[in-house]
Amino acid sequence: MELRDIEIFLTLAEELHFGRTAERLHVTPARVSQAIKKQERRIGAALFERNNRAVTLTPIGKQLFEDLAPMYRGLHEGMARAACAAGGKTEVLRLGMLSSNVQDFRPLLDAFHARHPACEAQIRYVGFGDPFGPLRDGEVDVQIAWLPVREADLTVGPVVRVEPVVLAVGAGHRLAQRETVSYEDLADEAVIVGARPDYWREALVPSHTPGGRPIRMGPAVTAESEMLPILSNGEAVALVHSHAIRYHSRPDIAYVPVHDAPPARWALLWRTAAETDLIRSFVNTARQIEAALPEGSTT
Repeated sequence: MELRDIEIFLTLAEELHFGRTAERLHVTPARVSQAIKKQERRIGAALFERNNRAVTLTPIGKQLFEDLAPMYRGLHEGMARAACAAGGKTEVLRLGMLSSNVQDFRPLLDAFHARHPACEAQIRYVGFGDPFGPLRDGEVDVQIAWLPVREADLTVGPVVRVEPVVLAVGAGHRLAQRETVSYEDLADEAVIVGARPDYWREALVPSHTPGGRPIRMGPAVTAESEMLPILSNGEAVALVHSHAIRYHSRPDIAYVPVHDAPPARWALLWRTAAETDLIRSFVNTARQIEAALPEGSTT
């Protein structure tokens, strides 16, 4: 079995969607389908159940995923360690991020590098649909996520960013020209969802307005990039964090402040049982940067 075909299988097992798998791996959906069919012929059994509504793993597919995923991850980690060693690096810290605003955390990354010049900080993007899974699976060491996070096996560290919540809408939407909006305005809209678990999503997208009216849940997405065509087409609106204004500025999308939304607080997370000296150093660096900033500022 070719390494690329293994990668396609593992990615499809995570996404359970041929289109998203193809987009994530920068291949065509036909290439994904071809790789899976080849693997199924070689094994002699179906790995996925497919119908018009969903893609699911078969029991054999699930077993294959559980067998292959750790070995594939170990292979990549070994290659990464070798590359680091070749470049004079001896350690790696993998930082999980839900958003694309890496430059907002450049002061933290630069300060950590100054402390640990032999350590390479690598960025790994994490989907909304399983935000804590990569931490638990050992794919990332530390993660930045919005609060609250109430997971018994995860430690919540210092707050590293505070920012407003805004409403993203298509440029032709009825709310696009408003100076501000309220949560009450969302009772008449379909709002993009997809974040899990529910308590974590509701910190950003509540199920009801302050007046008790239900907020209609719209299409589900697992990454920022999936929102953009839905917003542009006017199918739904999205509650997002204000860094999106700078990182996803487009003429077909408008961002409107939500005046009754509390500021979003982003913090560092790590798996309690996997805490290391390197993680502690990264966390302490974040605390020192936060303490040195003027009041009201964030990293």
